[in-house]
Amino acid sequence: MHKDFNIHPVQAQILKALLFQPKARFAQLNVLRLSTDHFTFHLKSLVARGLVIKEGQSYSLSTAGKEFANRFDTEKAVIERQAKIGVLVCGLKKEGGKILYLIQQRLKQPYFGFYGFLTGKIRWGETVLAAAARELKEETGLTGKLTLVGVRHKMDYSSDKEFLEDKYFFVCRATKLQGKLIENFEGGKNLWLAKPAILALPNIFQDVKLSLKMISGKGFSFVEKKYIETGY
Repeated sequence: MHKDFNIHPVQAQILKALLFQPKARFAQLNVLRLSTDHFTFHLKSLVARGLVIKEGQSYSLSTAGKEFANRFDTEKAVIERQAKIGVLVCGLKKEGGKILYLIQQRLKQPYFGFYGFLTGKIRWGETVLAAAARELKEETGLTGKLTLVGVRHKMDYSSDKEFLEDKYFFVCRATKLQGKLIENFEGGKNLWLAKPAILALPNIFQDVKLSLKMISGKGFSFVEKKYIETGY
């Protein structure tokens, strides 16, 4: 079951009520004093979706329901929007005395045609390095040694100051790469370039230079920055 559906206000109130008590009866949950038929419909919907468990005459939150309801703004009884969590992976190799970086051109929306480093979402229950290894293999066909070098909080705004995206990236360096590079895939293409060539590309993400610094540096770093991005 996908837990990010749009929830009806009545169902949100039921989940909110169950957040603050281990279990409750029908009358205790009907805080809005709706008609029995109306309230029963919404309560049964929550049970069918696996968010609420009925035991005898009492109701309680399921494991999924606890996780879902715990993301509520309890005053407004709505799910709070949260930043996306992902990995950013940069492959490195030496060739002809130069350090080359594995760069990716994005060929899907948003930011169609922009250049940056490989990124991907961390799945539910997945470790950071496992997510980095999976994304590297899926999008480049390569495997290698992965090292976590930092965390970045990137907030993207449009030129008229509309908040577009809020993302946290666990930044990983990939070395000792093996396998055959997938140059073209659905949604993008991969290529090896030296730093000067990367910075000379048209339509590169503004944070590419910062990512290069993190990947090339020593130790662990955290960077939080806002950007005005065009081409969204």
